[in-house]
Amino acid sequence: MNRRHCATAAITLVCALALLTAPVQAMAAPIPEPGPTAAAPAVPTAGKKSLEEVREEIDTLYRKAGAATDAYNLAQEQAEKQSKEIVALTKAIADGQARIAELKDSAGAQAREQYRTGGLPPGAQLMLSGNPDLFLDGVNQARQSQQATKGMLTELEQAQADLETYTQDASLNWEKLEANRVKQAKAKKSINAQIAAAKKLESQLAEEERARLLKLEQDAASTAQAAWLSSGALQDINREASAGGKLAVAFATAQIGKPYVWGAEGPSSYDCSGLTSQAWAAAKRPIPRTSQEQWRLLPHIPIQDMRPGDLIIYHSDASHVGMYVGDGSIVHAPRPGRHVTLAGAGSMRILGVVRPDK
Repeated sequence: MNRRHCATAAITLVCALALLTAPVQAMAAPIPEPGPTAAAPAVPTAGKKSLEEVREEIDTLYRKAGAATDAYNLAQEQAEKQSKEIVALTKAIADGQARIAELKDSAGAQAREQYRTGGLPPGAQLMLSGNPDLFLDGVNQARQSQQATKGMLTELEQAQADLETYTQDASLNWEKLEANRVKQAKAKKSINAQIAAAKKLESQLAEEERARLLKLEQDAASTAQAAWLSSGALQDINREASAGGKLAVAFATAQIGKPYVWGAEGPSSYDCSGLTSQAWAAAKRPIPRTSQEQWRLLPHIPIQDMRPGDLIIYHSDASHVGMYVGDGSIVHAPRPGRHVTLAGAGSMRILGVVRPDK
């Protein structure tokens, strides 16, 4: 093995370590913790409140469930990435061990060669040859051999240090993985509690009251949309979708009528960010899985520059997302008990707009 091969192997080991550890740091963004009340909130008797109060409380519960869903989805995504990294680290450790064994074998072979020649220094062996040309050639060969041996031993030491680092990183990743699993369990418990509380409130209503409740929801959305439109928000929004945006819109609108299921990414059901992430995946432009990560990582654009395919992020905690499809409308997966549908872009409080393909 020559020195160039030794150096190349050492650089490869260092580069592999850098590539393997970088994603862990990129995922260091804080995961939204589920609310402090993991158990189902106390459910008031619907009859003691006005239907509008019940509607507002149900809406709040589902919004909390949406935020918890984002926490769950993000933890799930990170756990999957970390599992892949652990597999990669395990392979790197095995490769490093094999490399160390190879270097030890080479060092042992050199030691055996020195023993075979009687342990005489290279210079002494060459002096005994009596041939000046052979002597000079031998000196060069001896120097090269010594340099190769030194380089090989240096690489052996570096490989051993890298192996130790790999092992430490693998342990750290396992700890993060377990922490994410705990967060997933807490988020899931909170989601189920919020949804159960909302369903219990609805179940206490008579059939006629449930119909009125749905009407109140629609009226509230219509009022918010009308206010948004009257503000002149659509005045300058007349841009065409990009090629990718057209594909994303086509995918998202094709899902209309499919049920909302938290944590779902299709093909038979979706949650809000599951729909938008899969729509852009269909357009060959992968984006973050959750609405909060979409808001955090994708480029922000002014509302007046919005075009079909852009994502509108809602609520102060970025817990909901819909895809703008033009004419002041979005396609989105609203909440449990509802289906993917078209809605007014201003029917909920807008946090901002992001563009996946900017």
